[in-house]
Amino acid sequence: MQPMTTHTPIAVIGAGAMGSGIAQVAAQAGHQVFLLDQRDGAAEAGRQSIAKQLQRRVDKGKMDQQALDALLARIKPIEMLSELAEAGLVIEAIIEDLDIKRSLLADLEEVCSDNAILATNTSSISVTALGANMKHPGRLVGMHFFNPAPLMALVEVIKGLATSDEVAQRVYATAAQWGKKPVTATSTPGFIVNRVARPFYAESLRLLQEQATDSATLDAIVREAGGFRMGAFELTDLIGHDVNYAVTSSVFNSYYQDTRFLPSLVQKELVEAGRLGRKSGQGFYNYAEGAQKPEPATAAAASCEAGTLIVEGNPGPLAELVTRLSESGVKIIERDGPGRLYFGDAVLALTDGRMASERASAEACNNLILLDLAFDYAKASRLAIATADQASSQATNDACALLQKAGIAVSQIEDRPGLVVMRTVATLANEAADAALHGVASVSDIDLAMKAGLNYPEGPLRWSDNLGSSLLHTVLTHLQQSYGEDRYRPALLLRKNRFAEKGFYS
Repeated sequence: MQPMTTHTPIAVIGAGAMGSGIAQVAAQAGHQVFLLDQRDGAAEAGRQSIAKQLQRRVDKGKMDQQALDALLARIKPIEMLSELAEAGLVIEAIIEDLDIKRSLLADLEEVCSDNAILATNTSSISVTALGANMKHPGRLVGMHFFNPAPLMALVEVIKGLATSDEVAQRVYATAAQWGKKPVTATSTPGFIVNRVARPFYAESLRLLQEQATDSATLDAIVREAGGFRMGAFELTDLIGHDVNYAVTSSVFNSYYQDTRFLPSLVQKELVEAGRLGRKSGQGFYNYAEGAQKPEPATAAAASCEAGTLIVEGNPGPLAELVTRLSESGVKIIERDGPGRLYFGDAVLALTDGRMASERASAEACNNLILLDLAFDYAKASRLAIATADQASSQATNDACALLQKAGIAVSQIEDRPGLVVMRTVATLANEAADAALHGVASVSDIDLAMKAGLNYPEGPLRWSDNLGSSLLHTVLTHLQQSYGEDRYRPALLLRKNRFAEKGFYS
């Protein structure tokens, strides 16, 4: 399907940050853009906001003044819906209210030509529900941009029950022509990103509520070991807790209170206190002028007389860590065994979703120290550990000393199932697998959405394949046993892959 040509006028309704951003994207692609907002002067203010932001690029030599002038000339603020009659694509980016959006769509059907495509930038309202009262619901499609629209690559193209394939395909092609990375999804609660991303926030929030460690340490672990751009607390402070909590609650209620999407009492209390994050000056962190962000908890420098690391059997994902330790001068001895590492008094193993104390008891190994997952053990600058209550202080010291030999900062957290990165990745992959099972989107589109929309270091389903579905299935099963909650039940597709010994891409 061919994209819309630059001769096709584009209309954007709503001149707030999102609407203005979408207008900028369309104008940059060469379209004439009509910008409309019901508030007096808002459309012109939106155009001026675009001009102000892009002028900074001109001042820095990153954009030509003539190009900026031409772009701004293509954006025309208007005041009446009747002026949209020429538009071939109308994108609404107004308030998230079903009735208000339905009313606007009804008016647009009266104004626009029968061939015009009507798109909604909704992030949470069913495209099917929006089109239910339309005369021609096949022309309605979701075109969900991410903020800020000029910078974020992802566009979710959402098909409602009545959306025609031709309309969805043309919008997809148009988004690609505009330099975006489009994905196709069905109209289900949260679409792709707002559904699959819930565990990223939820697991850090639960660990904080369980007093595993503090927010700064959890964020540092997620960034420096997990490879994510931001930790959950930094990100929710940026998004706004009122917004993030509302999305979680909406998805939770839309799925009939499925515990996988259970909102956090910790975040609820922040919202009730008005601590909404950066925009209110206080969230998990203080944003007042001069305020210092707390440092993550980091183990003090440790020393150990042992100079040899014994590797028993296949260490699995920890093989990269063993290589890094070897390159740091640690002598390695390999022998048969269950995949454990021995250094001084410490017995180290990758977390399998059980608490260290539980696993130490089951495996008759008192000095057990569990290591968290890292996206890339060769580059990770921090790693979380959890020690069994049965372990000696010397064992903990020796584990810290070993990791520090490779230049890795160590954050010891309380003994909680799955540590931090492992349980986050496992639950993200689990939700992504469930979305794929239910036909929300393809495996590749789900992974692309999470990388392009949220800057994840890897798509959760590809990450699952890299680790092996057996490992994540085991982690989730142990989490479910530890908490006794369906929140951690392995998705059917992940379970099938585990027993078929296959991946999502094979």
